[in-house]
Amino acid sequence: MTQPPAPFGVAPASRSALPKAATGIEGFDAVTFGGLPAGRPSLVCGAAGCGKTLFATTFLVNGATRYGEPGVFMSFEERAEDLVANVASLGYDLDGLIAGGQLALDHVRVERSEIEETGEYDLEGLFIRLGFAVDSIGAKRIVLDTIETLFSGFTDEAVLRAELRRLFGWIKERGLTAIITGERGAGQLTRQGLEEYVSDCVVLLDNRVEDQITTRRLRVVKYRGSAHGTNEYPFLIDAEGISVLPVTSAELDYPVSEGVVATGIAGLDAMLGAGGFYRGSGILVSGEAGTGKTMICASLIEAACARGERCMAFVFEESGEQIVRNARSIGLDLARHVESGLLRYEAARPSLFGLEMHLARMQRDIDRFRPNLVVVDPLSSLRGPDAELQATVLRMADLLKSRGITAVFTSLREDGELGRDGDIGVSSLMDAWIKLLNVEANGERSRTLYVIKARGMRHSNQVREFVMSENGLHLVDAYIGPAGVLTGTARVVREAEEAAQALRRQQENRRRQREAERRRLSLERQIDELRAGLEAVREEEAILLDEDERREALLASERRDRAARRGGEG
Repeated sequence: MTQPPAPFGVAPASRSALPKAATGIEGFDAVTFGGLPAGRPSLVCGAAGCGKTLFATTFLVNGATRYGEPGVFMSFEERAEDLVANVASLGYDLDGLIAGGQLALDHVRVERSEIEETGEYDLEGLFIRLGFAVDSIGAKRIVLDTIETLFSGFTDEAVLRAELRRLFGWIKERGLTAIITGERGAGQLTRQGLEEYVSDCVVLLDNRVEDQITTRRLRVVKYRGSAHGTNEYPFLIDAEGISVLPVTSAELDYPVSEGVVATGIAGLDAMLGAGGFYRGSGILVSGEAGTGKTMICASLIEAACARGERCMAFVFEESGEQIVRNARSIGLDLARHVESGLLRYEAARPSLFGLEMHLARMQRDIDRFRPNLVVVDPLSSLRGPDAELQATVLRMADLLKSRGITAVFTSLREDGELGRDGDIGVSSLMDAWIKLLNVEANGERSRTLYVIKARGMRHSNQVREFVMSENGLHLVDAYIGPAGVLTGTARVVREAEEAAQALRRQQENRRRQREAERRRLSLERQIDELRAGLEAVREEEAILLDEDERREALLASERRDRAARRGGEG
């Protein structure tokens, strides 16, 4: 018998040994740790329109197509041709399954006026009819829809209880895995109040309307012989069938990555010490309207798709086509990634589903597309009670982290809040937070960006001006001075003024240098003149000294000559 993998981190060895039949319904087999009890009857109950018949039909179709277990659908309300037409929109080809001997449909008309209730009355005719259908195709699964119609003719509770137990016993004796649908009763799970006690598994479906928004929920009320998820789980019914979100599977045991993903914005990567965000992290981009949150997401998507990674964007305010068109204005061609299958947009108005339905839809789409990057734009569009909003965002973040998916969330509020008046924020749930602000000065508006936090890496704490142009997204160093932070034209004007002041200072310095050079040259000339004069004095002194020496030498010579002459005369 086919069993799904162990859910919620439960090891296969710890799971119940009770044989189970997988339903093939996404999420439900995880909630029940394998599916419905094999060879036993299960009750699926709920009010009108909650999806009981679709649940049962999916159980039979998946049994026949995935698990090789033919099935019998016995209806006491809908005609066979009506049932075939109703599920055709989901891609269920019941006629083909019937022709292939994998499915048998039987409509049993129950008229109270035709039922004669006595102490000897029983459902032997039904057992014969059902047994023939089971034997004709070798069925392993059956559906009885709905049991209230079958027992509508009974007024004696003792007979009703006895026949009900007999029916369930007959199912167990034949070893059939059965789903029996029942209408919700007043103050009890079913109208008769008996079926839930004799069923081995009871699944309650609910369809609630809160603030004009419908939310479907599923709860496993009991499951004999097996552990199971006990919470209420949102489930989704749409063109792709039925899927259940097992919200209790969110645990803080997901792996972390040392890998880094670039944003596609060189200036932003430079502000982050690792050169980008850690892979698998949660990133919040918050800011006022028109600050460029969606375009930052578009840049992240472009960078991821350029690396060959798959991206999925859940958008609540614009269509995917509109975002693709708008991204062209900053030089990003996202259309080619959509065409290649790397990028997928899922657009829906927030009011289309309740919060849990949006979450269930996202999980189903993510599990099927298996993206590397997911964008949710914006979180602030979601509406609901603050506690429910925070719980939904927490589940959403854990859902993506558990799969190692890099998640980018945008929020219209500049402080990361979800509610308009509440103080329930999401920034504490995120690993990185980029904040965008509009700055108005000198009659113009400009954008600024700074990194509030980036867990696990150093990052710049400086404000940068955020510029969007046909050449892409760029970060420019904002002017920070005595007048504060200046951006836009004010920054350009201030930078021009500073450049002019620097030029004036440079020119003044050059003038002072020239004046100093002139004084230096003048002094050097004076020094040269003084040196020349000094040299002339020295030369004159040398000449005078030489003349004096010559004169003294001449006088001495003359004295010697006179002395010689006197000596000769004597």
